Amino acid sequence: MATWLAQPSRFARLSRGRARIALALLAILLAATLGALAVPAPPPVSGDPGKRGDDQADVMLYESIVDGVRHGGNYYEVTAAALRAGDYPLRPFVTFRLPTLAVVQAAMPERGVIALLYALAGGVMLAWFARLRPAFVRAPPLVVAILLLAGGMGAFVQAELATFHEIWAGLLVALSLAQRRPGRWMAAVGLGTVALLIRETAALYVVVMAVLAWLEGERREAIAWTGGLALFALALAAHAYAVAQVVTPLDPASPGWAGMLGFGFFVEAMTLSTALRLAPAWLAALLVGLALFGWAAWREPVAIRALATFTAYAVLIGLFGRVDTFYWGLMVAPTLLVGLAFVPDGLRDLIAAAFRRRNITVQRVAS
Repeated sequence: MATWLAQPSRFARLSRGRARIALALLAILLAATLGALAVPAPPPVSGDPGKRGDDQADVMLYESIVDGVRHGGNYYEVTAAALRAGDYPLRPFVTFRLPTLAVVQAAMPERGVIALLYALAGGVMLAWFARLRPAFVRAPPLVVAILLLAGGMGAFVQAELATFHEIWAGLLVALSLAQRRPGRWMAAVGLGTVALLIRETAALYVVVMAVLAWLEGERREAIAWTGGLALFALALAAHAYAVAQVVTPLDPASPGWAGMLGFGFFVEAMTLSTALRLAPAWLAALLVGLALFGWAAWREPVAIRALATFTAYAVLIGLFGRVDTFYWGLMVAPTLLVGLAFVPDGLRDLIAAAFRRRNITVQRVAS
């Protein structure tokens, strides 16, 4: 099997015993991904423009909020009215999105918003191209990796989704991850903090980055990530207070987020958020598992951070996601499929290590 990576994978140096354990864990992971076939699926999208209100109800909600703010409305009053009109819950306060994205978009012309979205998506592609180029020994596997990146970003260049918060936050998380390097983390922290101020669930990514920085002895970086979280906490407190001014005890409350749908639902969320939705469900599920394996195989600090981020969101979505919140997967969708580019070398090295012959040394003993 030809070598794709410029350096051996993380599995090349495993002992035979540990490699066999890793192979068993890979088999368990792939089997677990097939749990996606048993979880409930969200209602299918009709594709009929006349039924957009049903297919993209949330998108239309956010569009109406941006339009109301653009015409001089107060964000919280406009949002409360839109939620009531759409029969959405208004309690607890997190049913209101943070105002950052709506206020910024309301201040811009619609074409400017779309141009900014495309520019951000293009920035993610360029940043990951620069990050991945040294990883491969030849151009073809690099091209494959970039195509896989594009396969994870299909939803992020759809103009009609420009008001969707996960679209922007997911791109910012992907760009932040690409920008972070040992000793060079300021841009990554800044981008992660902006993602926080757009979508609260980006806090999970920032926590992962802070913890890993601390464990690696990067104290200043860990403090910077924690500072981003502190800023977010202040913004969230102000947001909660503002929401309380426009919500009444008679407004409906959310049914909660304890979906408890398990790992299979995370796999399904990733399938629906990427180009894998075009593949048969069983194949898409297995490819999600192999992508996770691929990230584990790449021997780079960014790969550990990516894998830890995917794991954290798998826990979040598996425990708290509901059928109608599968779009949480967009937070990590852009980069997931890139892991498939690391699978050939990782699998080759793991199998070679698992079935490596033991060296037997024969010594002659003089009688």
